[in-house]
Amino acid sequence: MARFTFRLPDIGEGISEAEIVAWHVKLGDRVEEDQSVADMMTDKATVEMESPVSGTIVELAGEVGDQVPIGSALMVIETDAVEDTVSPATEEAVLEAENPGVEEAQTPSPLEGEDRGEGAAPQAGTPAESPVATPHPDPLPQGEREQKKVLASPAVRARAQDLGVDLGSVKPAEGDRVRHSDLDAFLRYGSGQGYTPARAPRADEAVRVIGMRRRIAENMAASKRAIPHFTYVEEIDVTALEETRAQLNAGRGNRPKLTMLPLLIVAICKTLPDFPMLNARYDDEAGVVNRSGAVHMGMATQTPAGLMVPVIRNAESRNVWQLATEIGRLAEAARAGSIASSDMGGGTITLTSLGPLGGIATTPVINRPEVAIIGPNRIVERPVFRSDGRGGETIARAKLMNLSISCDHRVVDGYDAASYVQALKRLLETPVMLFAN
Repeated sequence: MARFTFRLPDIGEGISEAEIVAWHVKLGDRVEEDQSVADMMTDKATVEMESPVSGTIVELAGEVGDQVPIGSALMVIETDAVEDTVSPATEEAVLEAENPGVEEAQTPSPLEGEDRGEGAAPQAGTPAESPVATPHPDPLPQGEREQKKVLASPAVRARAQDLGVDLGSVKPAEGDRVRHSDLDAFLRYGSGQGYTPARAPRADEAVRVIGMRRRIAENMAASKRAIPHFTYVEEIDVTALEETRAQLNAGRGNRPKLTMLPLLIVAICKTLPDFPMLNARYDDEAGVVNRSGAVHMGMATQTPAGLMVPVIRNAESRNVWQLATEIGRLAEAARAGSIASSDMGGGTITLTSLGPLGGIATTPVINRPEVAIIGPNRIVERPVFRSDGRGGETIARAKLMNLSISCDHRVVDGYDAASYVQALKRLLETPVMLFAN
């Protein structure tokens, strides 16, 4: 028998270490060449590691959550080869092999509000399947099998599970999808169907902060520690913009349905050239603000694993339909856990939205090292005073939206941020200007 030391290869430019987010094997397991053995997370992506040889696992580098330096031992495999057949040259050849394929740990919906995705993402850390399938009965109880077939968002499913409600017993008021309102109605009137609320509270649990959640925690803490934030909020009348969007969607043909976000990105790109201090990245160590000519728009995206920020490259060169297509592509890739590392990082300004959950105003945290982040809030309909054209005023219905912007006060003055939002407001309230050269 010979022992082969599988060392962590270079899995990304400038990466010095990676975090173990899942083991697919344990000590004593038999592995085959090219079998998935672990998921390693860098700052940008989760990389699936494959065994370069066949054999038995005799040593592992650590536990989930531990950091492993590049080039250090990830595992030791006892192979069937004789002692001298696995040489240092063999190990070096393995290290020079192609990098493993990249997959995101879990997934999202761009903060688009209207089109939030609800597909469940594959879970990292699932043990590798045995090569020989053993027939076995369905382990799920009948109620759980029925619940899996019911259309409902992850939030509704989690709430139903907490309450002990079988979603198969809840009748949707509209369509086939169970919503929170349907669950509320069942809780009010479902006692006749044998429902009794769960009495025991959920058990306490300690959740280790690892993987994507650890990266988010570190990045957010560093951003708030290093950057003196200030937030400016303005109200914008988007009545005409919403009418324009409806007209565009009515004649869209095979093109993707427009949400507010592509129109907002066009407006942001048209106004940024006059405010270059906002479309920039701040290098703290060098004391240099790098102002970008192109707009690489970060799209803050919520995933089951946490917040991700894929980037639309050269957003200023795309029209609304191209932007809608790119937003959809990034969202789909994130949901499928297949977003490429080239779609992550390098943004110059970020757009974040909670859609219908946007509330009255938000104070978004800057995506360091960028210097600004823009957050549209929920659109509400309210009465407003308008000129009647004869020197008087009349009351009309209007769709209003608060727009928030957070800036790095080290490089952006409050006057500049306010002036920028006012320019953005004028453009959004006169949407025909979005399509003028």
